[in-house]
Amino acid sequence: MTIKTVVFDAYGTLFDVDAAARAAAAHHPVLAECWPRLSADWRRKHLEYSWQRSLMGLYQPFDRLAADALDWALEAQGIDDIALRRLLLELFQTLPAFPEAPPLLARLAEARIHRAILTNANPAMIEKAVASAGLSGAFDALISAEAVGIYKPAPRVYDLVMERFAVAPEQVLFVSSNGWDIAGAGAFGFRTVWVNRAGLPVDRLPHRPAHILPDLSSLPDLLP
Repeated sequence: MTIKTVVFDAYGTLFDVDAAARAAAAHHPVLAECWPRLSADWRRKHLEYSWQRSLMGLYQPFDRLAADALDWALEAQGIDDIALRRLLLELFQTLPAFPEAPPLLARLAEARIHRAILTNANPAMIEKAVASAGLSGAFDALISAEAVGIYKPAPRVYDLVMERFAVAPEQVLFVSSNGWDIAGAGAFGFRTVWVNRAGLPVDRLPHRPAHILPDLSSLPDLLP
């Protein structure tokens, strides 16, 4: 069936999640060597906390989990600096988009294909991220998992796309840099594109990605 809606994950897919630690390292020597590990730990713990809280039924907004995950990552590096913590959280709220994202979204708009974000971020968080990246008006919908009080890859989150757009699952092209997210979206029935920026192996999960790309630039080639 023809793709009518392209749905993007946000963090790591549209927005560079390493940018906060990278930028902070330019002004804080304590991060000069450890910022890649700090950023990786921060991201990993952020996701782990979302899955663990979903399983426990103890939902907290995604920005709160970002702060908790950062606290763990800083402690793991032996860093106790309140001002640095505050800076990192501020930078995380205003991550830059990957350079190929704006022209891609413009091409999809010209083709009259609906564009949406489906994210674990709470509404205020994703609205600020989109605005600060210069992407205001680039999407028909910003859809947050907060509406159902559980995080991806729970099926209830992907169903929010069905509630917003009058499409069949197979008319949705779901784009994410996260293998687990691709598996969840594939299980729901979406057609999937894994943006594998790091050149990682495919996750050993059901519903492998229909397409694998190194970045977003060639995504329009997959559309009719």
